[in-house]
Amino acid sequence: MKIVILGGGTGLSNILTGLKNEYGRTISRLTAIVTVTDSGGSSGILRKVYDIPAVGDLRNCLISLSKIDNYVKKFMQYRFSEGKLTGHPLGNLFLVALIETEGNILKAIKKASKILNIVGEVIPSSFEKVELVAKFEDGSIIEGEEAITNYGLLSKSKIKSLKIKPENARVPKEALKRILEADLILFGPGSLYTSILASVLLKKIKEAIEKSKALKVFIVNLLTQPGETDNFSASDHLKEFMRISGISKIDIAILNKQKPSSKTIKKILEENKKLVDSDVDNIKKMGVKVYLGNLINEKDVYFKHHPLKLKNLLFKIVKEQNILV
Repeated sequence: MKIVILGGGTGLSNILTGLKNEYGRTISRLTAIVTVTDSGGSSGILRKVYDIPAVGDLRNCLISLSKIDNYVKKFMQYRFSEGKLTGHPLGNLFLVALIETEGNILKAIKKASKILNIVGEVIPSSFEKVELVAKFEDGSIIEGEEAITNYGLLSKSKIKSLKIKPENARVPKEALKRILEADLILFGPGSLYTSILASVLLKKIKEAIEKSKALKVFIVNLLTQPGETDNFSASDHLKEFMRISGISKIDIAILNKQKPSSKTIKKILEENKKLVDSDVDNIKKMGVKVYLGNLINEKDVYFKHHPLKLKNLLFKIVKEQNILV
């Protein structure tokens, strides 16, 4: 089975962790197509200084798929705490060095994949330093991933439209080929506008998704995101994804049905977030099949999908939908 996952942030790297042990067994090809629009933190600084696509999400995906020892993963994620390097993870600097020596980001990722001994493959969604541009309901036009989220938080205005600049940015041929050959395409989980949609908005990627005969699955987030998806239900996430991306068909939506502990709920509310309401009937009315599962991981510092529970549900879907494995 050939799987392609599009997105970014911790959501994408988390799901890769759950799938990588199936590589070479039930999964013959595992490809992460990663957004490169991050304009904040270390990635934002490095993309501005070196005029390169953002590397932070690429780093996380490479480490998630890596078979190197945990101590190596730990120091690759180490963030410097003093001087001009404060806030920069070693892995980001490693990727910048490879881009500079190899000549472009795709060659750098291929070299990093060998050094880190990864299973599957990580492909940037674009060779170029692309930018997200959002128009809000109040008429404001905001450019840059970090600025978009911050404006949403401060203004309480909703995103009306979203585009990527330049829309015709160069996309690796490998990414398009993988999408067209995929048996299963996954979207999410992750920030709806600034992670999931950020890759899909590239014109050639969207066209390849539309042409692909793969089963298309949308993984709905567990929580709403302040400044982006406040008060969104599961169907709101899916409708907004399809409206802005222009993708005409999603076959399956994955929703969580597990209730977290009262302690976790209290923490969620303190962060001005909410559990996403699993309004199954509204999604079914869209012609999309729904799969529910107990998908929560409460053991980590962050509340997120449990990678193995999510993997198990995906393989149940694969079996029931008669996808070749």
